[in-house]
Amino acid sequence: MRRARLRSALALDTTSGILLLAFAAVAVIWANTPWREVYHDLLAIEVGPESLHLHMSLGQWAADGLLAVFFFVVGVELKQEFVAGSLRDLRLAGVPIVAAVAGMITPALCYVLVVGLAGETSGLHGWAIPTATDIAFALAVLALFGRGLPVALRTFLLTLAVVDDLLGIIVIATVYTDSIDVVMLLAAIGAVVVFAIVVHLSWSARWLLLPIALVAWGFMHASGVHATVAGVLLGFVVPARAIRGERLSRTELLGEGVRPWSGAVAVPLFAFAAAGVSVVGGSGSMIQPVSIGIVVGLVVGKIVGVLGATALMTRFTPLRLPDAIGLRDLLPVGMLTGIGFTVALLIAELSFDADSPHVSAAKAAILVGSVIAAVIGAVMLRWDARKMRDPDMNRDDVCDHDLDVIGGRTAP
Repeated sequence: MRRARLRSALALDTTSGILLLAFAAVAVIWANTPWREVYHDLLAIEVGPESLHLHMSLGQWAADGLLAVFFFVVGVELKQEFVAGSLRDLRLAGVPIVAAVAGMITPALCYVLVVGLAGETSGLHGWAIPTATDIAFALAVLALFGRGLPVALRTFLLTLAVVDDLLGIIVIATVYTDSIDVVMLLAAIGAVVVFAIVVHLSWSARWLLLPIALVAWGFMHASGVHATVAGVLLGFVVPARAIRGERLSRTELLGEGVRPWSGAVAVPLFAFAAAGVSVVGGSGSMIQPVSIGIVVGLVVGKIVGVLGATALMTRFTPLRLPDAIGLRDLLPVGMLTGIGFTVALLIAELSFDADSPHVSAAKAAILVGSVIAAVIGAVMLRWDARKMRDPDMNRDDVCDHDLDVIGGRTAP
């Protein structure tokens, strides 16, 4: 019973968000003390079998290995949403999907505009950095400061964020892959197929899933495609409807089993490995077109893209916001999508060479932009929660009936 309560606590949005922030804060503080070299030397330690091409630094293991766990959870959640959740009905999912697309395009344009006008052509390869949304961080802020707002707002943010991450994964798999070993890629896909077969068998065979997943991850890493893509593919092949007389679908079962490890271990450790930017005594200026472009993209581009697309869709198409959600609710949600953090840090590492002067500036900008978006988003959430709500917030000429709110109170 005690173990079950612990797992439930670790799976909460607030818990994972707090751990993420704590580990990132430790990394930033450590990297700006006189002992910063100890931090960087720790992450440079190489472990793993050379024969399997897995002799990597701890920093690489965090980016390629730990984040694969996070992306598996993302894949499972996406599959569940597409098959049995909010994405199964395009009429309901249309607005957050379009908002997610616009919320990626606009920050990228902001970044390219800032960097291009400054003539910093070497920084243009980082155009995708401000397009990402950190699901764990954004949902944690919503859970902490969105009490009293409709629960449907969390579903909207989750839908927007998972589509955002899906597009981000596609960008990572295509734009940031230098060369592909076709044989290794086919072997990885073969392992995913085997995983798909086994995950449909009796649940007693579930012990086979982890070794098969590790094989798929290893082949994907060897192929040249970023290894986190294996996590998403594995999540996609898990059945999202209950089978073999089970009460829950296997996406729900595996999601519940892996999510505490992702939120409490994988993502915080990646944040610790990636967020340690040495501002004090670091090399290169932290203020440069790349960093300005990232902050503008996250803080301005995201909210403009999300709100602009939503306003256009609800005004000029038959699509409407979900029940109980109004356009004003998307002010804080649009700002929360500017919390890039995990995926943005990963893309920053993929965008530039390790010795590039842009790397530290990009990471510092991600931290600054994400904190600004989180703080403004939190303030907006409290402002929104204090305002009276209309009987028909989504303007569909039907009184709202979904009155469940974050925190359990009845909406006013």
